[in-house]
Amino acid sequence: LQAAWSLKTRALTEMVYVDEIDMDQEGIAELMLDENAIAQVARPGTSLKLPGTSQGGGPSPAVRPVTQSGRPITGFVRPSTQSGRPSTVEQAIRTPRTALTAPRPITSASGRYGRLGTASMITNPDGPFINLSRLNLAKYAQKPELAKALFEYIFHHENDVKNALDLAALATEHAQFKDWWWKVQIGKCCYRPWITSKGIYRGSWEQKPFVTLKQQDMVDTILYLAKVYMRLDQPVTALNLFKQGLERFPGEVTLTCGIARIYEEMNDISSAAEYYKDVLKQDNTHVEAIACIGSNRFYSDQPEIALRFYRRLLQMGVYNCQLFNNLGLCCFYAQQYDMTLTSFERALFLAENEEETADVWYNLGHVAVGIGDLNLAYQCFRLTLFNNNDYAEAYNNLAVLEMQKGHIEQARALLQTASYLAPHMYEPHFNFAILSEKVGDLQRSFTAAQKSEEAFPGHVDTQQLIKQLKERFAML
Repeated sequence: LQAAWSLKTRALTEMVYVDEIDMDQEGIAELMLDENAIAQVARPGTSLKLPGTSQGGGPSPAVRPVTQSGRPITGFVRPSTQSGRPSTVEQAIRTPRTALTAPRPITSASGRYGRLGTASMITNPDGPFINLSRLNLAKYAQKPELAKALFEYIFHHENDVKNALDLAALATEHAQFKDWWWKVQIGKCCYRPWITSKGIYRGSWEQKPFVTLKQQDMVDTILYLAKVYMRLDQPVTALNLFKQGLERFPGEVTLTCGIARIYEEMNDISSAAEYYKDVLKQDNTHVEAIACIGSNRFYSDQPEIALRFYRRLLQMGVYNCQLFNNLGLCCFYAQQYDMTLTSFERALFLAENEEETADVWYNLGHVAVGIGDLNLAYQCFRLTLFNNNDYAEAYNNLAVLEMQKGHIEQARALLQTASYLAPHMYEPHFNFAILSEKVGDLQRSFTAAQKSEEAFPGHVDTQQLIKQLKERFAML
C-alpha cells in the first residue's frame, strides 16, 4: 500500500514539476515586495539592475537590438531574457498595455507556482489526493522513504510552502542534520518569494545551500546558490561560485553555461561567447550554446559563420519557425539569395501563432528593402502589423517609407505609435526628431532627440542633432 501511495504521489508531482534551477522572471509583485537593499549606484560590471554601467565589448544598440531592460537580445529565449521584463517598478507601470505585455507586468513568478498546483486539482473529480490539514507531519518525517515523495508532492503539486517547510525541518531534525538533501529543500522553501516577504530571514536563502555544499558537493546545489545570488543582484559572486564549482567539477556543462549566461546578461558578449565555446567543447549538441554563438556571429557582421551554426541546429533535428527565420536572414546577408525566400517560406509554414508570422513578414520586409523593392517592403510591414498590431519596429519602418513618399502626417502618427509601444528603442525617437526638425517644430524635435539620447547615449547623429538644435535656440 505504501508503494502504491508513493508511486501515485510521484506521478502527480511529475504532472506539474518545473525545473527551478533556471533563473526566474521577476514580475511586479516581486519588485514591490522585495525588501532587500540594493545599491542604486553600483560599480561598473557588478549589477544587473543597471545594464548601462556594465558594457563589456558588446555591440551597440545601432547594431544589435536591446530589450526593455537594456540588455541585448539573446540567441536563446530564457525566463530572464524576455523582452517585456520590467527591471523596476516605475518601468513596469510605464509599460504600455499591449496585447503581448498586458499579462506580464501584473502577474508574477509566485503566481505561476499557484496556477501549476491548482490546475491538476481541478481536473480530479474526487478533490485533492492528500488532505494536508489532517497529516501528521512528524510521523511521516520519521519515514525517509515516504517523506521525500510527500515533500515534493506538497511543494510542487499543492504549492503549500509552509507545510513543505515544516516537513523538511522535521525530517532534517530526525536525520540529525546529516542529510544534505533536506537542507537544499529548506533553502528552496525559503527562496519562494512570498515566504521571504513574510519575514523569514533572508540569510536562509544563502545559508542552507552554502552549508549543504560543505557537507555534500553537488552541482545542483551550486546552481541553486548562484540563482540566489542573481536574485540578490550579485552577479560577480555568482560568477566566482560557478568558477569554484568548475575547479571541483571540471568540464561541467551546466556550470560553464551558467557563467556564459551571466556574462551575456551583463553585456559582456565577448566573454559569454568564449564560455559558450567551452560548452560546445564538452557537449557539441548543446542547442543554447550553438544558438547564442550563431546570434553573436550574425550581429558581429559574420553571417556566413552564423549560417554554419544554424545549419548545425537543423542537422540536429531542430525544426521550427525561428530557426528558418534566422536561416533566411543569414542566407540573405551572406548573399546566398537562392535559399533566402525558401527559408522564409518554410518559416511561414511552421509559424504556430500570429506573433511568429509577424516576425517572418518583418524580416521579409528587410529583405525587400535590401533589394530596393520598396513597394514589397511596404506590403510586408503592413502584413506584419496585420498579424501583430503592437510591432513597434514595423511602425518605425513604415514611417520611414511614408517619409520617403512625402506623407508627413502619416509618418508622424506611425512614429508616435512606435515610440509609445517601445520607449526603449532609440530609432522612433530619432526619426521623429528629424521629421519635426524638417517641418520646423523645433521644440518637439528637441524633446524627441533627448529621448533618443536617453535610450542610446552613444548615438552620434542624435548628439549632432541636439547640438544643432541648441545652436538654433541660442539664435532665437
